[in-house]
Amino acid sequence: VEEGQLMFVLDQRPFLAEVESAQGEVARQKALLWNAEQTKNRMVPLYLQNAVSQKDLDNAIAELLASEANVEKAQADLYRKELDLGFASIVAPVKGLASQSNYRPGALILPGASEESLLTTLYVVDPIWVNFNISDNDLLQLRKGMKEGRISLPPNRQFRVEAILSDGTTLPGEGTIDFMNPAIQQNTGTMLVRAVFPNPHLAIYPGLFVKVRVMGASYPNAMVVPQAAVVQGATGPFVYVIKNGKAEVRPVTPGSWYKDYWIIDQGLQAGDIVIAKGVNRVQQGTPVTIQSMMSSRPPL
Repeated sequence: VEEGQLMFVLDQRPFLAEVESAQGEVARQKALLWNAEQTKNRMVPLYLQNAVSQKDLDNAIAELLASEANVEKAQADLYRKELDLGFASIVAPVKGLASQSNYRPGALILPGASEESLLTTLYVVDPIWVNFNISDNDLLQLRKGMKEGRISLPPNRQFRVEAILSDGTTLPGEGTIDFMNPAIQQNTGTMLVRAVFPNPHLAIYPGLFVKVRVMGASYPNAMVVPQAAVVQGATGPFVYVIKNGKAEVRPVTPGSWYKDYWIIDQGLQAGDIVIAKGVNRVQQGTPVTIQSMMSSRPPL
């Protein structure tokens, strides 16, 4: 449906009757106002000739002021009745998709905000909101990385967001974050974040589950290794590095991930050679022969 499109019309007859009654009251009060003006205008010269008392003139002026107030009150009542009549015609407040109607012509609609009074549901789909959550641990790691200078935010903190559908395809067009809840949800330990995406071709619908990838932060001089190189041991994650031709266990602290790579926050230094393939056949002290070297820069 389009914005402003008529969707439902309630029985207008009671509202029309109220409007006509209010119009009549406005006309009556205007007539009384006219009469009060004429009376006051007649009183002024008579008062100047001492033909009427000060009290008679004051009464005429008071009657005129009261009539002016009554006209304003009647006009306000007419405006309210016209609003009620307008509310009987229900139009789409925004452009979107409407669900099925819950009522047929002639049905009785109950007042209120209950399920029984719901006419239909209108969904805004272009642009569309995508809600996701960020864990409190990720937030703390982000703040820590910023403080230590390992993470740089994009200009004006304008993060870009990709939405990945359940079949693995990426939603055309990137979204932007337009809302972050200022508090952590205690029951989940996460912060609600909302991104807005252009959706002109209805690639996604309300209620659809997607994965999101938030982009824009940079990690200058980050240590990056393939995820397959990180082994989860009894005391925590580690990698095998080659030292003096042998495999050596090196405990590491993985941070964020990018595609199939881990960003290592602690444990590695520039120049370390990490075993990325065949780690299941390696243990501490295993002699290692390097057959090929992978680039330390992950593909973009």
